[in-house]
Amino acid sequence: MKLGLQIPSFTWPNGPAKLGTELAEVAHAADEAGFEYLAVMDHFFQIGAVGPVENEMLEAYTTLGYLAAHTERAKLLTVITGVIYRYPGLLAKAVTTLDVLSGGRAILGIGAGWNEEESKGLGIPFPSTAERFELLEDALRYVLKMWADDDGPFTGKHVRAERLLNVPQALSKPHPPIMVGGGGEKKTLRFVAKYAQACNLFNGPDLERKLGVLKQHCENEGRDYAEITKTVYQTMDTGENGEKTGELLDELRRLSALGVDAAIGGFPGLPDTGKLERFGKDVIAAAEGFQG
Repeated sequence: MKLGLQIPSFTWPNGPAKLGTELAEVAHAADEAGFEYLAVMDHFFQIGAVGPVENEMLEAYTTLGYLAAHTERAKLLTVITGVIYRYPGLLAKAVTTLDVLSGGRAILGIGAGWNEEESKGLGIPFPSTAERFELLEDALRYVLKMWADDDGPFTGKHVRAERLLNVPQALSKPHPPIMVGGGGEKKTLRFVAKYAQACNLFNGPDLERKLGVLKQHCENEGRDYAEITKTVYQTMDTGENGEKTGELLDELRRLSALGVDAAIGGFPGLPDTGKLERFGKDVIAAAEGFQG
């Protein structure tokens, strides 16, 4: 089982003046510890589950580019980009750029989006749920075409483009992996089966059922369920002095038995990197042996 570090908060004790230096240190330490993924949220305002809306929040793809320069092996992604935040052409170009500059380590994490408050706050259109899912399918089809050899036009339900030119192309072949986030059973998980290489689900009581729904969608689409990388959001909390390490390992073992391939989540105590090396030895190394 692989583990990923998501950095959901940038409200750190030393403030914005030290944020760049400390973020570089965290990225390097996480890379050295063996995290498979290094992720940020794609929000413009802080979300309520993490802190007050006025807390610091960095733009995701600028941040990922910075993290790329301070890492060598971890895969880089958002968990998860809302489709309404960027036109598909800009999004594909941003992920392509990240992939090229990181040596082929970019993943596109994408979903329908949900944060109406920040959208309205910044003047970003926030259409109905139905339209956001139509935009999501347009974007999935669009990026796949932009990452293909054909640079012809594109026509979707809401998006039209004359020439999907993308030079340089991404280094990842056949293209940067696509992770669709969310557990919607009728559309989101069907989009995973039809278009994506990975999913991201919450670790809740319905997780096993969600995985079963995804498996059925894969069968319906003629897709091998085993090809999909199943990831869940799981906080990487081992306690102040490591006293919760066993508890976390038990949970990761349970997730692996359900068929989950990777857990991605926050790590309490950042920007202090002191615990990351121990986490790599005590948790990441142990989780490598878990198999569903």
